[in-house]
Amino acid sequence: MNWETRVTQLLGIRYPVIQGGLAYLAYSDLAAAVSNAGGLGQITAMSLKDPEDLKKEMRLVKEMTDQPFGVNFAIGQQGRPFESYVEAALEEGMKIATITGGNPKLVFDVLEGTDVKKLVLVASKRQAQKAEELGADAVMVVGQEGGGHLGRDDVGTFVLVPQVVDAVSIPVIASGGIGDGRGLMAALSLGAEGIEMGTRFIATKECVHASDAYKQALINGTERDTVVIKRSIGAPARALSNSWTDQILQLEKEDVGYKGLKEYISGETNKRYIYEGKVDEGFAWAGQVLGLIKDVPTVAELFSSMISTAESIRTKWQ
Repeated sequence: MNWETRVTQLLGIRYPVIQGGLAYLAYSDLAAAVSNAGGLGQITAMSLKDPEDLKKEMRLVKEMTDQPFGVNFAIGQQGRPFESYVEAALEEGMKIATITGGNPKLVFDVLEGTDVKKLVLVASKRQAQKAEELGADAVMVVGQEGGGHLGRDDVGTFVLVPQVVDAVSIPVIASGGIGDGRGLMAALSLGAEGIEMGTRFIATKECVHASDAYKQALINGTERDTVVIKRSIGAPARALSNSWTDQILQLEKEDVGYKGLKEYISGETNKRYIYEGKVDEGFAWAGQVLGLIKDVPTVAELFSSMISTAESIRTKWQ
């Protein structure tokens, strides 16, 4: 089966599959494995201590693969000056940048005059059109099923993706609720030219920073075991449901604002769960796709299964 799309051409990859930015989890081991399997692996820049650490992480990826990989800039994180990270990534030879959680123009300004490919995560048709207007090379469109930060409109992937495809001329990458070859083919049927997966890549052997407890929760959980937190402060995000998110939701009902939520939604609280496996002392991001996750394969095994399933579907269509 010919897997060439404008996304594979743009990024120089074999399969139109992109690994999500995954705060505190998307480092060299996972990024290199995804790129070696034929997709686009990514490093999460803003989760690293400083720009020098980003350079070191990029070097590690290049030691493990000669395939393209991206650097994700989650620019919405509180109080983190991202410009120095973008400049460091450029110095280390970054070819592909993805921007999430904020106005991409801020990153585009730093990238001006370079040949870096720019992908922007959006959650609405309007955001996609704006990203194209600003100079994005492609948009990643996340529906409300996705894990982590979402749009405010609660629109599902199946409705949102074709709307964006009709509204922009640049390639569209579908995200949210996708975890296997069936999701890949569904996305292509909607007019997308690639997919981005986050939660599914957490439950892989190469996602070495994710605790066993986190991975087991993804296996044991169903699509009903997530909740959307932070809606009250205008930043809705989907996480695994637990006693900690119950506390967050109660505080949101009490309208405590960002100040009242800060210690409950901090990066350190996130890491208590995802790194240390303290499942009742923190929170962990996850999309509704966890209802489809039944194992923890290697990334290569996951790709093999996805592509085999997708090609079987294509054969039935002929």
